[in-house]
Amino acid sequence: MKKIIKFSILLVVLGLSTSSCENWLDVNTDPNNPTEVTPSLVLPVAQFYSAQIEQGETRLNSLGNLFMVNWSQSDGFAWYPDEFKYNVTSSFYQNIFNNTYGNAGKQYAILRDLGEGYEYYQAIARIMLSYHFQLLVDCYGDIPYTEALGRSLEATPVYDDAQSIYEDLIVQLTDAIALIKGAGTQLEEPGEDDAMFGGDMEEWIRLANTLKLRILVRQSDMEGRSSYITAEIAAINAEGSGYITGNVGINPPYIARESGKQNIIWDAYGWDYTGTQTMTSKATCASAYIIGYLSETNDPRIDYIYEKPADGHKGVPQGLLDYDTPVPDQYEPDKVSNIGPGILQAADQDAIMFTLAESFFNQAEARQKGLITTGDDAKTLYEKGITASFEYLGLAAEDAEAYYTDAVNLKSWDYSSNKIQAIITQKWIAVNGINAEQSWFDYSRTGYPDGIPIPLNYTGSADRPVRIYYPAGEYSSNGDNVPAQPDAFTAKIFWAN
Repeated sequence: MKKIIKFSILLVVLGLSTSSCENWLDVNTDPNNPTEVTPSLVLPVAQFYSAQIEQGETRLNSLGNLFMVNWSQSDGFAWYPDEFKYNVTSSFYQNIFNNTYGNAGKQYAILRDLGEGYEYYQAIARIMLSYHFQLLVDCYGDIPYTEALGRSLEATPVYDDAQSIYEDLIVQLTDAIALIKGAGTQLEEPGEDDAMFGGDMEEWIRLANTLKLRILVRQSDMEGRSSYITAEIAAINAEGSGYITGNVGINPPYIARESGKQNIIWDAYGWDYTGTQTMTSKATCASAYIIGYLSETNDPRIDYIYEKPADGHKGVPQGLLDYDTPVPDQYEPDKVSNIGPGILQAADQDAIMFTLAESFFNQAEARQKGLITTGDDAKTLYEKGITASFEYLGLAAEDAEAYYTDAVNLKSWDYSSNKIQAIITQKWIAVNGINAEQSWFDYSRTGYPDGIPIPLNYTGSADRPVRIYYPAGEYSSNGDNVPAQPDAFTAKIFWAN
């Protein structure tokens, strides 16, 4: 299980903005000179930025929840007009791109480029850069990679082929594992400064393997990739450390009721440091579709993923324009299902970067497709994924067993006619509110879960976007290299073609 580390070194950092955080540390003066940086200061800042990119407002988790119809909007707010109209422009969610390169990526690059005696930090940096670069490819396709994160040396980095990047991420993760296993005496070892694993390098190896499998499974519907994927999975098995055994989160630590120091999703979608419910919390609620789906399938997770109002669960159709017909004020914030206690657990909870449930579902998909041929069968892995989801939200393993033994399609393995559909549908529920972008990627790749509606006020294409646009700043600063904007609705990422 992930160790939750509490330490004091970052108490000041967490109260600072992005720019002031960098100024306070002064770690960006010369990223090519390791004598001018302190790895134990750089690492927690990089991880803090990683959590922002995943779970901050208008970041990855938010995008996934809105595109996959987990979230909607309460009466009296105009919080998500671009998301409901699929108004993908060069400013739409641009901070996913900008903050990965400008914040997290910059810090990890410092650690990656350290010299001998810092192999543990180098390995952590390679693993986290692989984590972020995969997410960028999944959102944008071709991106700066080989010349990225060195704009002081190469101000206009080339854009690399998305599939080639994916293949090199496997190499980087393999190299990171080798760095850990082959490291000699370290000049400095990660410990309390590591806000993810507290310096436990075996856990970092397991995360590297888990990221490898995510990368490989994403390509598993492509023609001609099975032998490559099988070989790489065999290499994971041969390495022997296996996959993550708990939810992987970041906690630098977060501190309740202190300005700028609370967990990111709690502070945005729950209550601010004064204890006041935020406007985003009031504005953000369940969609009518997801409430209907969870209710119809008798899924007890509904009371944990979503708040239950006094009159029972109620969701709002995405893109609704007339909130008062046929019942006035029926969708006011206190009458609808806002984000629930299984997602908003505490002001000092971990920022989850990779759920144990997703890891099990990725293994189940690979096992069902014959890409993994040893260990637990696909049914067992599927049921472990559901159990991990229930337990993270606050339910018991017995509740999960009662759920997945119910003889209903897409709940019970034995009663599901399409096993891959069952896996992807359960993963959609498991990452709801946590890492929901993963279900958007799965939907683009597989078309599952099926039946998900588009917003009522959207009149364009028949389905949701399959990618987002490159930021406008790339066209002004790197115009010779950035590709022309692809069609956000038809130009699928390579693994979905």
